[in-house]
Amino acid sequence: MPRVSEEHLERRRQQILDAAQLCFARKGFHETSMQDVFAESQMSAGAVYRYFTSKNEIIGALVQRTMGPLRERLAEIIHSEPTPPPAEVVRLLTTEIVKRTGPEGPLRLAPQAWALALVSPEAGTAVRTGIASMRELWREYGVALRELGWLPADADVEVFAKTIIGLLPGFILQHLLLEDVTPADFASGVAMLFPVTPPAAVVGER
Repeated sequence: MPRVSEEHLERRRQQILDAAQLCFARKGFHETSMQDVFAESQMSAGAVYRYFTSKNEIIGALVQRTMGPLRERLAEIIHSEPTPPPAEVVRLLTTEIVKRTGPEGPLRLAPQAWALALVSPEAGTAVRTGIASMRELWREYGVALRELGWLPADADVEVFAKTIIGLLPGFILQHLLLEDVTPADFASGVAMLFPVTPPAAVVGER
């Protein structure tokens, strides 16, 4: 297939995802119909179904599209030199989350996706894959902390990763529902849990 045609197909696919994201942000997954997606995307039913067979498949694709940039940001943060302490990692990552949870932001849909993942194979696979990939980065970060002496030499980095990743859903829920939590709050809390002294200046804002 000619390259221009591949690019056109991908643009159309992204057009559908953009439209669906707007619909889901306004009405939620359950109240949004495929007819809403057709109307918002300004595409026919046949055109949309060429790319996605169901609403849940669209949700799964949105989860993948949302988790990718967040994972890339976490990788960028933990691979910074010098290695940033946990409080700074959490501050930078939650700052990124705030940017993506605006009125029509993709991470605003996260709680709905988590719930849907329990009953939908299409959404469930995407959510589990995204969480697992994030947790692997936290495990990698745990190894770096252990080598620096910021975690005990015998620390189980798998357990560390499983624990610290659990902070992120809590931040998202509080930010969306209570609207009284900030990246600075979470950074201060993590600093209490991990009182480390960095070997050099902490990585700054990007």
